[in-house]
Amino acid sequence: MLRRIVARPLAASRSRLLPRTPALALAFRPHARSMASHAGEDTARPAPDQVLKDIAAYVHHYQITSDVAWETARLCLIDTMGCGLEGLRFKECARLMGPVVDGTIVPNGTKIPGTHYQVDPVRGAFNIGTQIRWLDYNDCFLAAEWGHPSDNLGAILAVADHLARTGEPLTVKDVLEGMIKAHEIQGCIALENAFNRVGLDHVVLVKVASAAVVSKLLGLTEEQTIDVVSQAFVDGQSLRTYRHAPNTGSRKSWAAGDACSRAVNLALLVQKGEIGLPSVLTAKTWGFYDVLFKGEPFKFQRTYGSYIMENVLFKISFPAEFHAQTAVEAAMTVHKMLGEMGKTAEDIKSVRIRTQEAAMRIINKSGPLHNFADRDHAIQYMTCFPLIYGRLTTEDYSDKAASDPRIDALRAKTYCVEDTRFSTDYHDPEKRSIGNALLVELNDGTVLPEVEVEYPVGHKRRRAEGTPLLMAKFKRHIAHWFEADHQGDILRAVEDLSALEKMPVDRFTDLFVKQ
Repeated sequence: MLRRIVARPLAASRSRLLPRTPALALAFRPHARSMASHAGEDTARPAPDQVLKDIAAYVHHYQITSDVAWETARLCLIDTMGCGLEGLRFKECARLMGPVVDGTIVPNGTKIPGTHYQVDPVRGAFNIGTQIRWLDYNDCFLAAEWGHPSDNLGAILAVADHLARTGEPLTVKDVLEGMIKAHEIQGCIALENAFNRVGLDHVVLVKVASAAVVSKLLGLTEEQTIDVVSQAFVDGQSLRTYRHAPNTGSRKSWAAGDACSRAVNLALLVQKGEIGLPSVLTAKTWGFYDVLFKGEPFKFQRTYGSYIMENVLFKISFPAEFHAQTAVEAAMTVHKMLGEMGKTAEDIKSVRIRTQEAAMRIINKSGPLHNFADRDHAIQYMTCFPLIYGRLTTEDYSDKAASDPRIDALRAKTYCVEDTRFSTDYHDPEKRSIGNALLVELNDGTVLPEVEVEYPVGHKRRRAEGTPLLMAKFKRHIAHWFEADHQGDILRAVEDLSALEKMPVDRFTDLFVKQ
């Protein structure tokens, strides 16, 4: 039996199926649909973001005239190379060195200090950047964001050494210029922009600064440098998770090496013709600001020059996270005071650490410390160890050193409080202090005079005092690797800026490779 089928108008049939609401009624009007559908994404490529243009213009055109910057860069280069060699003494670092495929030797490749390896510049940047950062002993700059600008040497030296071995007439002066400019880019962005507040690690700035400087070493144009920097910003950014309890681990020691290698790889891709992303920061919904920075644009305190290198902080006396440097120095003073009184750390009832807000957030830790990375980012550990032993060295973060039960017993008696004056002076561009003060009470009720240290020996205000100590640190670090005659060759090469800056980069690197 045939059924009769009745065709109904589309609008009428829908009206029986859907509830009658003003919104739905409007949605089904033909003119409303056309109004809603015409506003697709605008495909017109905008001019590059101003931040990208400013970085590229600085890298390609700024002339460095500051004698202080050049001389500080020399000290920074020396110190950073030494820190890399010292880091390589630890098997956890050494096992990460070399090519991806064992046995690979790259013709005209980057030579890795302290090893026989010769690898491609991308892997070279990872190797050098990782050994530099392994012990948290290289330089530092502290502001709204924290960081270690000499991390960028991993990328700079890897590319410069490779290019020099292909016949490019690059000298150490080119490396020093790259360091000054990478320091400046990383530091000037860090002055007012707290990536840590949104959970991002500071190595994002290593990637950005290295990408910019390496692009110029590779001979890219200013426009290509803009493209490279845009690629660095769009690249996946590291979380700070590996720096904080309960996930602190050794990734924090190779994160900068990873950033260096990514920067070099991105620059090489642009050299091959890869395009950039002009509004990578400002693009609505999909840009860096909206996705990762809570919609806030970057703020800048100053234009790019050479301020950061001139004011960089050196870790001279202790391999300690920089917010704790003055606390360790104060602890050494208290240790001496205890000895003069015939007392020891076991006579201590309590230790109060008066510190800055940044230290409270980064290194104020309680509970078990599981590894090297945990300990060198715990202000209580870094303070208590010298109170007991009168020293703090790289070996003192090892499991063996940490097994002394007196350390955790004293940590349990130690607490931190924020001093707002320290926090304010920390951000003051004319001071940039990193103050800590220790107040120790003994079991017999005696309260020792509080020991306050505002500026660590690696601060610009103590540069004259610190430079001989920095050279002594460098000598210790090369002594483990080279015979006395070879140590002499290295020291003669680095002692004078005018001679050092004329040295071909590959000859400089050869001084530090395994003999």
